[in-house]
Amino acid sequence: MEKINTDRFLVREEIRLSQEETFEDFGASKKDLKEELKDIRKKLGEFQDTLYAHGKYGVLVCLQGMDTAGKDSLIREVFKDFNVRGVVVYSFKVPTTLERKHDYLWRHYIALPERGKFSVFNRTHYENVLVTKVHPEYIMGENLPGIESVDDIDKDFWEKRYQQINEFEQHVAENGTIIFKFFLNLSKNQQRHRLLRRIELKQKNWKFSPGDLEERKLWEKYQACYEEAINKTSTEHAPWYVIPADSKKGARVIVASIMLEALKKYKDIEEPELDDEIKANLETFKQELEKES
Repeated sequence: MEKINTDRFLVREEIRLSQEETFEDFGASKKDLKEELKDIRKKLGEFQDTLYAHGKYGVLVCLQGMDTAGKDSLIREVFKDFNVRGVVVYSFKVPTTLERKHDYLWRHYIALPERGKFSVFNRTHYENVLVTKVHPEYIMGENLPGIESVDDIDKDFWEKRYQQINEFEQHVAENGTIIFKFFLNLSKNQQRHRLLRRIELKQKNWKFSPGDLEERKLWEKYQACYEEAINKTSTEHAPWYVIPADSKKGARVIVASIMLEALKKYKDIEEPELDDEIKANLETFKQELEKES
């Protein structure tokens, strides 16, 4: 399988989602993609062990995409070889009553990874400039000062939110959180096929909701909101990657490759050395244990 150029998916300058690719399998068979992912995720799992022992960094993985983009299965497959105590997945739904009593970033802040661990956000703090921008009436539920009606939610309001999100990410990055942000770029036609599959396959029925079709009618609005959010918040400390998502196996390999390549650049992440006194007495400890047998 050809070497993946991960920089190809990194957002360095303003993009147009309509011009971004939605399919990539590198000309490889499904079997080859599966084997490639297996190799990469094993290395990621080993890295997580070292990350935990080192204890100075946490890793935040943010996944965004339209319904059926493959977020759930990507999480399942990419993180399969992790120590289960080393990765925590958060799926952010409609805010609870408690969450609404705080600012919109609160529930995300308390879900940030501990040092030595990965946190995966399945849908993220970006929902606050995506679904709420498509449905601005949702903002009214936040009970914000100065927002008495939807008419008060203007361009300046959204610009302020982009600024707040950038500052939030910069703050956590400067305090030891390595941030990855992946947009799974699914084509509208492929979403149609996946929604039909949810209807046609009995074991997939539970995933289908009529609301999916209502949101699909707003496809263009969502694409415009994603495009603006990505362009305004892809930074050096928290870059966006636009991942072709029509091939689930291809998308998984790309995401895993990007993470492994970026994390390997942190040369200071290594297992700590044993205390000199303990190291000097390892043979003694070994002999003590061997005597027991």
